Amino acid sequence: MVIAPAGHFVAVREGVTLLEAALQAGLSLPRSCRNGTCRACMCRLVDGRIAYRVEWPGLTAEEKSEGWILPCVALAQSDVTIEQPDARVAPPDSRSVRRRAF
Repeated sequence: MVIAPAGHFVAVREGVTLLEAALQAGLSLPRSCRNGTCRACMCRLVDGRIAYRVEWPGLTAEEKSEGWILPCVALAQSDVTIEQPDARVAPPDSRSVRRRAF
């Protein structure tokens, strides 16, 4: 996946959402619910094909036809490019593996 306009490249494994792949690669994208309802992650699909993890994500038919997607529930079906100008490299401390305290 390419995240425009910054040109970040992220490898996306099968079964991993676009948002999850970006987070695993150390990038921060707008997000909140991660289940396709809040629309905080909404961005445009510039190129490629996606499928959704949920039957009908929180987008209108018009928004979908205009190329809007929800990366939190979107699975890449090909190489994809999304337009998300708010994508940022996450601070190093937020990339560490979270450990359980016992």
